[in-house]
Amino acid sequence: MNPLLVEQLIVNFLNEDLGVVGDITSSALPSKRVEAVFIAKEECLLCGLPFARKVFSLYDPSVEFTPLLGEGELLKPGTVFARVEGPVSSILTCERTALNLLQRLSGIATNTRRFVEALKDSRVKLLDTRKTTPGLRLFEKYATRVGGALNHRFGLYDAVMVKDNHIAACGGVEEAVRRVCAVKPATAKVEVEVQNWNELRQLLPVLDLVDIVMLDNWPLEEVPEAVELLRKRSSVKIELSGGITLDTLKRVAALPVDYVSTSKLITAATWVDLSVEVCGDGTAYDERS
Repeated sequence: MNPLLVEQLIVNFLNEDLGVVGDITSSALPSKRVEAVFIAKEECLLCGLPFARKVFSLYDPSVEFTPLLGEGELLKPGTVFARVEGPVSSILTCERTALNLLQRLSGIATNTRRFVEALKDSRVKLLDTRKTTPGLRLFEKYATRVGGALNHRFGLYDAVMVKDNHIAACGGVEEAVRRVCAVKPATAKVEVEVQNWNELRQLLPVLDLVDIVMLDNWPLEEVPEAVELLRKRSSVKIELSGGITLDTLKRVAALPVDYVSTSKLITAATWVDLSVEVCGDGTAYDERS
């Protein structure tokens, strides 16, 4: 990923907290170096360590952040998974931004792993979607990868996706595909969403222009027939989407499709409970906010 973009985003996150004045509370603390530890309070998949490190280093290069475990490792309650050493004021200024990223991304990775496990031993690949938190897409899609999924397109710029509203605006599937293929970059893949048999049949005359067909909200019992119709005419990849849950994935795993996508990897994820404790003078800092 683009390191310049990562840095820019994290600087924005820090500035959101610091404002013009900075950390009023921590500026009053004594000038000393301390050690702090990151602790898991519940079982989860660890995700976000590179970004947590960057939070501290961008604010204060003298802070040393040391991961004790790797990305994607399973944490048990009580596990110390990272240490940070540096000026106490710098550590406490940055802790909430670092924790926010770690808690959010670990939650997404943990949730994604549940979906991945539901497809275990299946040929079907799991994809995320563009339904992400504004400003956090880069990080949230990174977390789905750590959890074991593959990324769908990152934005409107890196692939063509002909959806229902594009089709409606053009008056039909065939016209929409022909129009977009006339202007797209030569290297951009084309995916077309079809919601029913009528749209699928409209797609057939231009199927040679398409890389992926998304069967959106199709009844699962009708998917094999739709796949057979497409496979007779093309080696196009086939994606299934819409209404996907952990329960339906067990049925999807046996279907003859290439991909299944769901926004729930991100939208249904919950934050995990992680904390920072600063060790010094024989006491521990109790992180409450």
